[in-house]
Amino acid sequence: MFGSSLTPRTRFVRGLALLMALCAISGGCATVKPWQRSRLADPCMTFEANANMTAYAAHWQEAREGSSGGSGVQGGGCGCK
Repeated sequence: MFGSSLTPRTRFVRGLALLMALCAISGGCATVKPWQRSRLADPCMTFEANANMTAYAAHWQEAREGSSGGSGVQGGGCGCK
């Protein structure tokens, strides 16, 4: 079956690799408290090089168009965020 013809060294290496993979995968799982979410939503964590200018341009466009949203994952252009 799975490990019947494997040498003890091969079993050890495979087990060690599996353990390391599980540690790497479980390291990304974390519970975030509601009061910690504001720190994760910090503007410095955006992909834009100049987040302030992007926010200003979005605000200017929303004021000019009379609507907001549609440029990200939240909202659909109806004004709700």
